[in-house]
Amino acid sequence: MTQPTSTDTATLQAFSCVSAAWQAHEGELLGYLRHRLSDADAAADLLQDVFVRAMRHGQGFCTLENPRAWLFQVARNALVDRARTAHLTEPLAEGPEEPVAPAQETLQPVDALAECLVRSLSELSEDDATILRACDLEGQTQRGFAGAHGLSLPATKSRLLRARQRLRDRLTTACQVRFEADGSVASHVPRPPIV
Repeated sequence: MTQPTSTDTATLQAFSCVSAAWQAHEGELLGYLRHRLSDADAAADLLQDVFVRAMRHGQGFCTLENPRAWLFQVARNALVDRARTAHLTEPLAEGPEEPVAPAQETLQPVDALAECLVRSLSELSEDDATILRACDLEGQTQRGFAGAHGLSLPATKSRLLRARQRLRDRLTTACQVRFEADGSVASHVPRPPIV
């Protein structure tokens, strides 16, 4: 009988790590994916992709501090990738040689709010505008903002929460924004741009 090689041992160990994490979190991952996709088969396909990525991570999976968080991050990335590839172009229909004018696109209320948001943001205090731009518009993490501005993470979270509330109040007053029960924008009254 031949002795297993170090490669075989590492592969078995990696499989064991992935298998243990998968048994613990597979149901939760599937629920997460089904909640975000309307198609149960698509959710199952993405779940399979997450498993394959975990297996490809190999021995590195065993060294993860939080395998559950890693699996959910991979699932989120898979959802983003799927959304990006879903926006394929449609083939042109056979018909007249002349181009057809595009249909008028109706903006969602939240998209039409962009000008009002820019103006309202400029009317907030410099501290509020800075943290909102950095964390909400430019994608800086709260931890990164805290480090860059000499703040503790709890202070940054508190400051961001208060700034968001002041912006919401400003939008509600100045732009007459109405929100749905779930917090999404229902409508607003446009304001003229700053001259």
